[in-house]
Amino acid sequence: MTQTLQRRSFGRLALAGLSLAGAAAFVRPVRAADEAPDALIKRLSVDVLDTIKADKTIKAGDIGKIMALVDAKIMPNVNFQRMTASAVGPAWRQATPEQQQRLQDEFKKLLVRTYAGALDQVSDQSVVVRPFRGSLDDNEVLVRTEVRGTTGDPVQLDYRLEKTPGQGGGWKVYNLNVLGVWLVDTYRTQFSQEINAKGIDGLIATLAERNSRNGNRK
Repeated sequence: MTQTLQRRSFGRLALAGLSLAGAAAFVRPVRAADEAPDALIKRLSVDVLDTIKADKTIKAGDIGKIMALVDAKIMPNVNFQRMTASAVGPAWRQATPEQQQRLQDEFKKLLVRTYAGALDQVSDQSVVVRPFRGSLDDNEVLVRTEVRGTTGDPVQLDYRLEKTPGQGGGWKVYNLNVLGVWLVDTYRTQFSQEINAKGIDGLIATLAERNSRNGNRK
């Protein structure tokens, strides 16, 4: 991933990733399971922006609080195993369960550190969900949104969601698009280069090193 992409898009990616969290503590599981995907994204986006604006320590990038927010509120609404597997690509199937878990852990840390560096950009934004296209009978849908502020152009954020069965199921995010760039596709390109050069363990080591380096900057 280029430095230009990081500067232009990943601040907005922070809003995207945290927008799908919401104040999930106020959500009953049965409601989440029955909720339409566009309504889910709208509610969670509004809730989380309000949460960030109200909590100065989250907005300032407190890693502990952000990690707790991710674990408690974002992850229940994301198929993170699918997201990580898609980012890693075909090599995921050759990875051991231990390697797969390490990849998920380091990938999550990478995203959390990215979000933390951009939370101070949250100010007067609001979220508009564009008209839903598709059928709720489908197992996978696309929800398009815009993050709007009082200044600047709206930021396009699109979410791909899948319908998951069983108790505690409902719609879960497995990919998101920021300004025309799909998160999983972007990381797949980067990760494949690392895997081709160093293998799965090499990718894990690279992610761990990057997370450690980013942590030392906080």
